Amino acid sequence: MSTPISVDVPTTFVESYGRQGASARAWLDALPGLAADLLDRWTLCPDGPTAHGMAALVLPVIRADGTPAALRLRQPTEDDAGVALGLRTWNGDGVVHLLDHDPDSGAMLLERLDASRTLSAVPDDDVAMRTLAELAARLVAVPAPPGLRHLAQIAADMLDRAPHAVPALRDPAERRLVRTCASAVAELIDEPGDRLLHWDLHYDNVLAADREPWLVIDPEPLAGDPGFELWPALDSRWEAVVATGDATRTLLRRFDLLTEVLDLDRRRAAGWTLARVLQNALWDIEDGRSTLEPAQVTLAEALLGR
Repeated sequence: MSTPISVDVPTTFVESYGRQGASARAWLDALPGLAADLLDRWTLCPDGPTAHGMAALVLPVIRADGTPAALRLRQPTEDDAGVALGLRTWNGDGVVHLLDHDPDSGAMLLERLDASRTLSAVPDDDVAMRTLAELAARLVAVPAPPGLRHLAQIAADMLDRAPHAVPALRDPAERRLVRTCASAVAELIDEPGDRLLHWDLHYDNVLAADREPWLVIDPEPLAGDPGFELWPALDSRWEAVVATGDATRTLLRRFDLLTEVLDLDRRRAAGWTLARVLQNALWDIEDGRSTLEPAQVTLAEALLGR
């Protein structure tokens, strides 16, 4: 019988993720055992230090055939429920390959990419944005499979919540802005689309790779209109957008590039991007905030002022 491999969970991850509550702490307590079990079951050898983001732990590993891979562990949530289905549907076309999946724990064995190089490292913003847009175009070209959350449901839920949430904003101008975003969603809700969306496609979710120069990671798959994909890309490297001295001009240039490459109707894309502003505003209000993030206001005003 082989000796189980000990897996160390970084203290920084335990401290940050443990603040999510009792279920998160229970998952963290079970995490070393889960990781050790998967290493044994999938015949994997650790191959470097463990990394983590806000919600997931990633162990670089070597498979039995000698190929490098990455073991991704994340507490199962609604946001993560469709990841394996989405990755299988894309089948590596512009996105990381799914090599194996444990449905019970949500653990995934993924193609190894270069986590030290994200699209944020590309200094020319037009080059970086075009790269992201070309990857996004490949992803949304795929019809969404049955079983995923649908934008129609998410949009309807936002419209139900908005009237009760908006009064929490202190600034009357921000309240008007959020109501305008809700009106844009109401105009589009009858045609929510059927494409396979990533939902969180920004510069830091595009990594350098061997199979292609760049590949997408960490989708939260959703069925819907490709216009709903644009906000995370527009918000990428926000400090650099502000540093240009003309954030509106930069955002509109990014928006035009994205809609050109994805071949989107700009009016519809603007409406679904305002839906993302509404979604973010509702999340912030539910977290107890009474003002909107400046990036949200700047983008919404840029699109509405065009």
